[in-house]
Amino acid sequence: MEQLNNIAARISGLIADEDGAVTVDWVVLTASIVMLGIAAAFTVTGSVPGLASKISTHISVMTVGGG
Repeated sequence: MEQLNNIAARISGLIADEDGAVTVDWVVLTASIVMLGIAAAFTVTGSVPGLASKISTHISVMTVGGG
């Protein structure tokens, strides 16, 4: 019976301990920032081919050194 009380005391001590909560918060914040970065990268990479085509067209009609 004493062992059961000892186990129950340890479990309640782990539940009340808040040291791991800060770690979980940082992991969640870091994961959120990474996901936002990935979303931004997908947004930018989707626009790059069209923009590159427009730049290529613009540069191809330019003349260099009007002398």
